[in-house]
Amino acid sequence: MSKITYRQVGDYLIPNLIIPPEEANVKLGKWGMLHKTYLENHKKVLFSTLLMQGKLYQHCAEIENQARDMFDAIVEQMKKAEGVTEELKEQDQWEWIQRMGNIQQRAREIVCAELIYV
Repeated sequence: MSKITYRQVGDYLIPNLIIPPEEANVKLGKWGMLHKTYLENHKKVLFSTLLMQGKLYQHCAEIENQARDMFDAIVEQMKKAEGVTEELKEQDQWEWIQRMGNIQQRAREIVCAELIYV
């Protein structure tokens, strides 16, 4: 672990934080960014700890992957349970679009409640 250096701003010492190279290459998608923003605004101590340890982006990337997998699984389960099929898509596109939008919205709410906003 590297030594933390500080710079003085007025009466305060501010740590010179540098993103580690392995963190700099992590790209976050929608779910990872939502979780990062949630941590930044509502879990400030955890956010700061992860940031100072150089693990923030790695943590958010893990949440991103879990959320994406969970979302896809929930959508597929709901489609099957509610009979939203390719046949419906061919027969009545507008009905299929409405039902898929509804399923995706419910899946987003579940993922947010169980993974993103915790």
